[in-house]
Amino acid sequence: MNAPAGPRASSGLSRRKFGTGFVRAGLASLAAPAAFRLAGWAAEPAAGPAVLIGNRPEVSHGVMSGDVTADSAVIWSRTTRRARMVVEWSLNDAFREARRIEGPVTGPEADFTAKTLLTGLPAGERVFYRVRFEDRGTPGESGSASVGQLLTAPRDRRNILFAWSGDTVGQGFGIDPAFGGMRTYASVKAAQPDFFVHSGDTIYADNPLPQSIRLPNGGVWRNELSPEKAKVAETLAEFRGSHRYNLRDSQVRDCYAHVPILAQWDDHEVRNNWYPGQKLADDPRYTEKNVDVLATHARQAFFDYMPIRPSAESILYRSMARGPLCDLFFLDLRSYRGPNGANRQTVRSRDADFMGGTQLEWLKKSMQASRALWKVICTDMPLALLVGDGVDRWEAWANGDDGVPLGRELEIADLLAFLKANSIHNVIFLTADVHYAASHRYDPSRARFTEFNPFWEFVSGPLHAVSLEPGILDRTFGPEAVWNSRAAGSGSSGPFTREQYFSTVGIDGKTGALTVTHLDREGTRLWNTTLEAQAS
Repeated sequence: MNAPAGPRASSGLSRRKFGTGFVRAGLASLAAPAAFRLAGWAAEPAAGPAVLIGNRPEVSHGVMSGDVTADSAVIWSRTTRRARMVVEWSLNDAFREARRIEGPVTGPEADFTAKTLLTGLPAGERVFYRVRFEDRGTPGESGSASVGQLLTAPRDRRNILFAWSGDTVGQGFGIDPAFGGMRTYASVKAAQPDFFVHSGDTIYADNPLPQSIRLPNGGVWRNELSPEKAKVAETLAEFRGSHRYNLRDSQVRDCYAHVPILAQWDDHEVRNNWYPGQKLADDPRYTEKNVDVLATHARQAFFDYMPIRPSAESILYRSMARGPLCDLFFLDLRSYRGPNGANRQTVRSRDADFMGGTQLEWLKKSMQASRALWKVICTDMPLALLVGDGVDRWEAWANGDDGVPLGRELEIADLLAFLKANSIHNVIFLTADVHYAASHRYDPSRARFTEFNPFWEFVSGPLHAVSLEPGILDRTFGPEAVWNSRAAGSGSSGPFTREQYFSTVGIDGKTGALTVTHLDREGTRLWNTTLEAQAS
């Protein structure tokens, strides 16, 4: 995906081009639908490290929880060889009265990943879980357990705190132990959020890692290398390898073991600025020129490596309820879009699709049905920032003409008018993608399209990638950049500085007030605002 475009130009600095210009080197790749099933009950013993003990099946890449509701959660892990996943959960970290769930058998066909759905969990409680893998041929013969925890959604009004950000291992910046690895993840964990929303670019499948990067201050970034990050991902094994690379970092594993992840994808899970039907005739890095083939592999790898509930069609857009104060709506702005182009269609059409008609109608109906005080739309691309894809081609919603809604902007106009007509209040948008943090307030008094109520959009990231200067806002919907984490003209930075960002949303259980806080890599608070809830 390209950087926000410069003054009224649709080209802008490509983050892919920046990465190759800022960098030097490279390496080759690896490995193999994640097993998933529901199961029974029982109990067992303690935790241990993810190391190989004899020939027992061990946890190789930690544990994760995700898509957590008031009474259920998805538990993920990966093992070293064919084995059955076993999960135990308890309401205490000593695992007294633990309940045992026999999960699926996994093997090379699933790249040894597995997921198990826990059901019947108590609402609003901290749940401790541990995962081990058992030898199929020798029941009871298992490797060491890895332990995690999660907080189920409440059914009553109580304080809520969650974090979000995006963009991991971008522009050639992988794991360098001398710089502390992926330090932002440690700060996310330290903030103790109820859950973490990864807003996309969970991997950079199209960004191979060089051996080293010469930094602006004269220092050198030296990546830990692995075969899976030596070239652009084209095969299922290579896409899976990109996900595995991120989990090599102990801070990432530790964060995900303690904080449930609600994940969505953007472009770099597949390839920079991709759209369905795209052909890659002009990119010599790819022998596979059909993006639809790449996207099929990438979607499978994403479901394999993220704790997401499966669906028959592998649909990624979904909603998650977090009690009476908060519903979240996760969009997929990749799978249903038309081609990137001038983005100036006067009526909605297949070429002007971004969410697409089916997803847009789902979103409108879901928000209308929501009884939560706050409705949080999690989108992998910002609404008004200009994001170019070459000459007179646009990658995001906005088209840079500041006029009446055209092209993909027609979907935003449709949604905003619907929210106003149906008195749906207390809506905010959360996003990442553009490699800096920002707070945007949209107001019809400044806009060309005026059929909407004022609202806020908050941008976060990157977690571990290049940081960029602020982009240009299209004025169609009247945005104002109230705050940016980086100054105009500040140039590019990266994970060798503090200029990596995540953000939090806190909702007061008594008053319903919502506070957004932006933080840097070290967890230092940079800016915050509090929004009072409007009565319905």
